[in-house]
Amino acid sequence: MKLRTPGVAARRLAAALFVAGLFAAGAPAQAGKKNDTIRFAYDQAPESVDPFFNNVRIGVIIGANVWDTLVYRDPTTNEYKGNLAKSWKQIDERTIEFELREGVKFHNGEEFDADSVVYTLNFVADPANKVTTQQNVNWIEKAEKIDKYKVRVVTKAVFPAAIEYLAGPVVIHPAKYYAEVGPKGMNAKPVGTGPFKVAAYSPGKSITLERNPDYFKDSPKGTPKIGKVEIRFIPDRQTQMAEMLSGGADFIMHVPKDQAEQAGKVPHLQVVSGETMRIAFMQMNTLDGTPAPQLKDIRVRQAISHAIDREGIVENIVGAGSRVLHTMCFPSQFGCTDEGATRYAYDPARAKQLLAEAGFPNGFETEIFAYRERNQTEAMINNLQAVGIKAKLSFSQYAAMREAIRANKGSLTHQTWGSFSVNDVSASTPVYFGFEADDLTRDPEVRDQLFKGNNSVDPAVRKEAYQKALARIAENAYALPLWSLPVFYVATKDLQFSAYPDEMVRFWEMTWK
Repeated sequence: MKLRTPGVAARRLAAALFVAGLFAAGAPAQAGKKNDTIRFAYDQAPESVDPFFNNVRIGVIIGANVWDTLVYRDPTTNEYKGNLAKSWKQIDERTIEFELREGVKFHNGEEFDADSVVYTLNFVADPANKVTTQQNVNWIEKAEKIDKYKVRVVTKAVFPAAIEYLAGPVVIHPAKYYAEVGPKGMNAKPVGTGPFKVAAYSPGKSITLERNPDYFKDSPKGTPKIGKVEIRFIPDRQTQMAEMLSGGADFIMHVPKDQAEQAGKVPHLQVVSGETMRIAFMQMNTLDGTPAPQLKDIRVRQAISHAIDREGIVENIVGAGSRVLHTMCFPSQFGCTDEGATRYAYDPARAKQLLAEAGFPNGFETEIFAYRERNQTEAMINNLQAVGIKAKLSFSQYAAMREAIRANKGSLTHQTWGSFSVNDVSASTPVYFGFEADDLTRDPEVRDQLFKGNNSVDPAVRKEAYQKALARIAENAYALPLWSLPVFYVATKDLQFSAYPDEMVRFWEMTWK
């Protein structure tokens, strides 16, 4: 297949590159470095800055910079280190005891102690409070205060991935403030203990972070080197690139392959890339009331799986650092395997044959929902068109797409999932196959195997259970795993930063060259 850039996008990019050419002899003035401010443009706005009520990547990034967790996982060594907790020990197979760090204060001056941990964990673990991604917290039975700087966390069942979650998406809020304002107030005026604090926030438009001058020195994150981060939410990728080329921004990510290649030729920019834990997949709605009842027939789902040229799209559009996937997880995650899983080769003739056998020799019309990587979605639409399936694109912000899917209004969906950077299958596959809000197949056998994998202390039992679940998903073509997503970062050459597989932007590590 050939890579095609939409005409308007191509014209915008060409114009932007022409502007960049004007700076070839001398790069544009780097206002960001001069003002000690990283200006970051991102295409999605978080529905909430409260990390428990958001699950888009920019919200996760803001969360890690503004809040802290009990434990920190070093992204280079994967070693767990004390963060808000100094140490921890397993009391029994369902209870972990934490010794908390003293002298830490939240951005509003409230003291961090056991009350903060107990209130936060008990609040988010209560299903009535409707945390957006339940899998991040529904393993918690309760948190108990032992004394001012000692707490115990009790899991509902044996949950071997507890520390991984407590080092990732489970941040700690100030008890008094959160009890007073709740998630809405936390979104309006965010308060954490992290290396940066929120100085200004205009929902849907921008958020400004400032270095926390009182950040505790023993944090494994370290003290931030740069004073300010200005994040603007700019949905159009071409506009983001134009800002980079003209010197109006210092940092962007998720840059399409072709744009990244062009940006690499611009003297005042640098391009960094690498594979991430984020997987792309096509979800197929087989529930009662699905807008596309054709998807209830396994032959139709198999036809769709054979119709998508995954290798071609990876090579021509997704780019270096990506690989085709065959199961619904990222290969590095504990329990992820494609052993024994059905594989669907690109075979348009077989796809047409299966559609005919299912009673749709001329294909059918449907809708495909997507929220990012539009060029990838459009390539898949072309593949489907070639076998007779006419898929109309519905493109929106993630929250709007997710709510449509949860309301059973979606048929095909081009999804991506970064597992909140948790390196365990429990953070990926069960989100879409564990009978929670995003499960569009609800196979009891898959659910039961995932539950078994999530709640065993025996690694061999966990691996076997996950393997059976992943193989059944593939055999029934409930969803089509597509590829891992690399991230292409484009930044001003004056900015020193590292790219990690967990797709986390650590502003606290960044420096000016």
